[in-house]
Formats: sequence, structure tokens, C-alpha cells
Amino acid sequence: MHETHYSLAPIGFLRSPLKDREAAPNQGREGAPDAWVEVDAVVAEGLEGIEVGDELIVITWLHQAERDILKTHPRNDQTRPLTGIFATRSPDRPNPLGLHRVTVREIAGNRVKVGPIEALDGTRSSISSPCFQRQPTPNESFLHHSSADASSDDA
Repeated sequence: MHETHYSLAPIGFLRSPLKDREAAPNQGREGAPDAWVEVDAVVAEGLEGIEVGDELIVITWLHQAERDILKTHPRNDQTRPLTGIFATRSPDRPNPLGLHRVTVREIAGNRVKVGPIEALDGTRSSISSPCFQRQPTPNESFLHHSSADASSDDA
């Protein structure tokens, strides 16, 4: 395998009530708590414009992941066939980046409370771009307007 190295620098750390993997839900929507992303002062100015209620992608480095696993039973369900790790959401993978779609709950200086998020306390993290609502394609837009027009004709 041809090796190319990239550098990804965390901009902060997650402060979460989740302290160990066994206590963490598999996905944020499965009962994960809110947590604080503490952003380094050097880049805190970059938080300007983020508001409570915004949806963001938080990228985490899953530091407790096993990096030599290439297949797993999805959701650790032994009745399901072994599946390639890249087809699952398992944290165990050669390059354990976690992607978490979260909602901003609170902002306090260089700290952003987000949730729900299933990452562990002390996880290195970075905030990516805000999530935007998907815009309809021209065809979907046409279909939406056409059906609305048709239903108003029935009235």
C-alpha cells in the first residue's frame, strides 16, 4: 500500500460525561448526552458567527479505537455477518475519524456545548462546516410545485 501522510490538528477537546467506551451509546441519537467542545484560544475567533441552534459537524479522533480491525459484526451483533469496517459506523478502524452531526446548545467564550454526541471525555476534536439544509434539485422543486398546484385545483 502506498503511504501518504496527512496532518490533521485538533482545535480542542471534548468535555463529556461519557468516560468509557462501554457506557457510550453507538450513535448520538441513541441517548448520547450533550458535551462541551473546548476550542484552543488560538483559533477561538473562528467560532464567530456560530449560533445556538446551528447544526455542525464535529470531527473527532477516536483515540481508544483499535486500528488493526478490518471487519466487524455490525453493532456487535454476532448474528449479522462480518462486514468490512468502512461499511459500518464502528469506531475501530485504521484511521479512526468520527463524524458527529450535532446541534449547538450553548456558547460560552471558547466553549461550545453541542449534542447529542457519543464521543468520550478528552477526545480530540475539530469543528467543521455548518450543516445546511439540502436544497431540492430542480426536478424535485418542479415536482413539489406541480403537486401543490394540482391540489389547489381540486379545492
